[in-house]
Amino acid sequence: MDAQTQLEIEAAAFRRLQKHLMEDRTDVQNINMMNLTGFCRNCLARWYQEAANAHGIEMTKDEGREAYYGMPFAQWKAIYQNEASPSAQAAFDATHPQE
Repeated sequence: MDAQTQLEIEAAAFRRLQKHLMEDRTDVQNINMMNLTGFCRNCLARWYQEAANAHGIEMTKDEGREAYYGMPFAQWKAIYQNEASPSAQAAFDATHPQE
């Protein structure tokens, strides 16, 4: 496989993951993703921002989130984010201690 084809396939896989998380499984909460996988939609948005910055494209955290979420993050939270259950919060706190 040549490098351009690989790049296109990787980009297509990323877009499919994004679609899955943003359209197909809006019910899955970020905290549950963090507890199970160690990353969530916000991590993907940050990685997007970091990649843009690495390519000389200035992008803030909020701009990265809006690019990934397809809307301002506050709007996404208002529509889809629920209060974390006590057990989900406890699991998160155990694996991600505040410094």
